[in-house]
Amino acid sequence: MRPMVEFCVSNLGIGSDSVKKILEEEDEVDVLEYGCLGNCGQCFVQPYALVNGTLISGATSHELLEAIKAHVKKLKEEDELWREMGF
Repeated sequence: MRPMVEFCVSNLGIGSDSVKKILEEEDEVDVLEYGCLGNCGQCFVQPYALVNGTLISGATSHELLEAIKAHVKKLKEEDELWREMGF
């Protein structure tokens, strides 16, 4: 199952919009945009997204993209371990 990356529409203006576009083009994750993700304090401070429900943020859009990619890689590695164990 592909990881789900969710973006808050209110956060797109402070840098997460470029990250969203890149992820949509790469087609490695499912990308959704919502009116509000309920993380208003975070949303006001820096770019962020939810990856399978985990809040991932970065001081810049580049840092956010790198953090999302690192988290997705970790999730894929964990999935592979579960498959190797027969789950």
